[in-house]
Amino acid sequence: MTADIFKEITPDIKLNEPMSRHTSFRIGGAADMFATVRSAAEAAELIRAAHRTRTPFIVLGNGSNILVGDGGVRGLVIQIGITDIEVNGTEIYAGAGAMMSKIAAEAAKNALSGFEPLSGIPGTLGGCIYMNAGAYGGEIKNAVKSVEYLDDNGQLHTVTANECLFGYRSSIFTDGGKYITSAVLHLEKGSEDDIRAEMADYNLRRTSKQPLSLPSAGSVFKRPEGSFAGKLIEDAGLKGCAIGGAQVSELHAGFIVNRGAATAKDVRDLIEHIQNEVKKQFGIQLQPEIKMIGED
Repeated sequence: MTADIFKEITPDIKLNEPMSRHTSFRIGGAADMFATVRSAAEAAELIRAAHRTRTPFIVLGNGSNILVGDGGVRGLVIQIGITDIEVNGTEIYAGAGAMMSKIAAEAAKNALSGFEPLSGIPGTLGGCIYMNAGAYGGEIKNAVKSVEYLDDNGQLHTVTANECLFGYRSSIFTDGGKYITSAVLHLEKGSEDDIRAEMADYNLRRTSKQPLSLPSAGSVFKRPEGSFAGKLIEDAGLKGCAIGGAQVSELHAGFIVNRGAATAKDVRDLIEHIQNEVKKQFGIQLQPEIKMIGED
């Protein structure tokens, strides 16, 4: 049995694991196999085993920017659970599975500035680097010094920030075949009090304007040139619009929330409805920012 091969590498293999337990949307069918890895070596072994056995696989962080299909995921899901954080002068080494909030806390404790706008992003470092996540005018690319990743053969590589080819919500990692395991961030010395105050201000803005009380995957659409997706959706009269258990947030129209029983199909149908209405009314084609994986 294929699962036995993976269990020899890590005993922590879950079979028929509901992906709704591993996404911020709380949506998704079952993965055939699910493993959380704690080291780059363990991840490499699983990737090589997947290739040997011709088992399809995907790699993810804490699932904060994905929508998993109702039919689940065939093959193996590898969750990067490398969460080490080490501070050395003005540099922070962090595993790809480290939460952005944890890194921000370490930065503040060590009076390191430059991470403040990113401190409230509800995701892992790996996921943020993957898509060059940003908030309040800051992007992760501004803090990255270097990134370690595994290729499809399980070989470890290191690239500089320039070699990551960061763009708007994109990087060399979004093309596939490169799986982030850790990164080194370069920040600047600052005042701990000022850093904490700025982080608190960003956190207040986030909690007052975003629907954090309901499951979501953050901003659904990329920012169209010269405008904002949330404003276009609101101006199209779609705030509060719902299909099944999925709803355009009444607090922030750029978010789709799970009201409790949403399916991936509900979310996909709502995304398509939003795209059609915004295109019809304003001639702008909204592009999803969230990644859609798995089977319908």
